[in-house]
Amino acid sequence: MTERHAILSGSTFEEQIGYARAVVDGDWVHVSGTTGFDYATMTISDDVVEQAEQCLRNIEAALAEADCTFADVVRVRYMLPDREDFEPCWPVLRRCFGSVRPAATMLMCGLSDPRMKIEIEVYARRVTA
Repeated sequence: MTERHAILSGSTFEEQIGYARAVVDGDWVHVSGTTGFDYATMTISDDVVEQAEQCLRNIEAALAEADCTFADVVRVRYMLPDREDFEPCWPVLRRCFGSVRPAATMLMCGLSDPRMKIEIEVYARRVTA
């Protein structure tokens, strides 16, 4: 039977909406769309680059709990309400994914809270011995 378990970040959204930050299913790790909220304080910066950095810290924590790193990411999706905000984030995104080169897609769409300027979703594959 395949191992499947949820990883929770402590975000109030997970409880209110009914989802997990990530789900580990065998070797696969599915990280939910993650925004720039600092889950410890439930605050969010007004700056899109700072939000991208916080998104990646949140994702990194979920990956670590699943025994993964950014090096294990095979797919990333970036969702932004304003396409003009994407390019300023590129240096931050390149630091995490530049050597990994996952498949990537950027979508322009509305997010659930007007303070959110970027949401990032990743899929990773754990390396098992």
